[in-house]
Amino acid sequence: MPDPGAAMILPWQKDVALIPSDLWCDGAPFEACSRNILGRQVARAKEMGFTMNLGMEAEFFVFRDEGEGRGEEAGRDPVSPKEHLEKPAYDTARLLDNLPWHQELEDAMNSLGWDVYSFDHEDGIGQVEVDFAYADVKTMADRYVFLRLMANCIAEKHGAYASFMPKPFGERTGSGAHFNMSLADAKTGANLFKTDDDPRGCDLSELGYQFLAGILKHLPAIMATVAPQVNSYKRLVKQGSMSGFTWAPIFACYGNNNRTNAMRIPKGGGRVELRAADSACNPYLGAAMCLAAGLQGIEEGLDPGEPNTDNMYLANARELKKRKISMLPRTLDEAGTEFEKDPISKPVFGEAMFASWSEYKRDEWLSYLNHVSDWERSRYLRFF
Repeated sequence: MPDPGAAMILPWQKDVALIPSDLWCDGAPFEACSRNILGRQVARAKEMGFTMNLGMEAEFFVFRDEGEGRGEEAGRDPVSPKEHLEKPAYDTARLLDNLPWHQELEDAMNSLGWDVYSFDHEDGIGQVEVDFAYADVKTMADRYVFLRLMANCIAEKHGAYASFMPKPFGERTGSGAHFNMSLADAKTGANLFKTDDDPRGCDLSELGYQFLAGILKHLPAIMATVAPQVNSYKRLVKQGSMSGFTWAPIFACYGNNNRTNAMRIPKGGGRVELRAADSACNPYLGAAMCLAAGLQGIEEGLDPGEPNTDNMYLANARELKKRKISMLPRTLDEAGTEFEKDPISKPVFGEAMFASWSEYKRDEWLSYLNHVSDWERSRYLRFF
């Protein structure tokens, strides 16, 4: 069932429009459709008087398309020919080399009314970030899926391709797609997370803290949807970037304007940011799980405790135990187990999608385990 209000004319092929649609079967919404799964949570929020707004920070790599296939050397040829820097983040010269395709992408996004407000060369060689205005959660999910298609189509015109693989290289930063979430009054549109009277000093309302606490409670299960690939968990490490820290979360905790927490309250408050979400996520499923968990946090009046304001990468085991902070899942297998046992997963996904998603991710993990890698051959072939 096409959603005409969500239609997007392809900026690079203006005689074609893409219309996001809800799948129907036998005259009724198909329960296992990702967009319908999110739609059910949007309807639940509306019944409670809320609209969820979402902003997603799009990070991805762009490489020259030399037809190198998918082997060990794939992706080693960035668009910029300049010598690699030890710390390439925000490098203007590299950004200028990428500007021909990047400017075309930004113009395309703005022609669709997305309001691009920042872009930069990120921490990895060949990595970029583009940020655009938030929208209601379903609109943002539609736009992010469309962005992945659009980035590749435009990059191809310039002899390149866009990769939304979360962690293409062990020594480079991974690509996130941070979820910036807030609830608004369904009637007035007023931001219900913003306050100037926060005793914790983060400018977040009590409703916002309850929503955040609900996500923290179910975050291990949510991880299976916002970090959905084997490769996702190679991004979620403390170190593994040319600049030192990866700035990807490893603990299920929250803090103020502190990027070492899984959940961050950016300066100025009014929203909460889930930093664990990556570039490969299904935004409909990830947002549905976050919204369901957040609404449950509101219904139960949950409290996340005091914010963590120090560098969580440097916290020792004793400190973590004292604060009752646990690690995020370390692998897709761990995240899948948490997803399967969490009581909100099946009601959010529905019986069929819950079973299919779980089986698919189990098969993906087993396929990875059965693969014999270069690391294994290098380590064991002549071990004895």
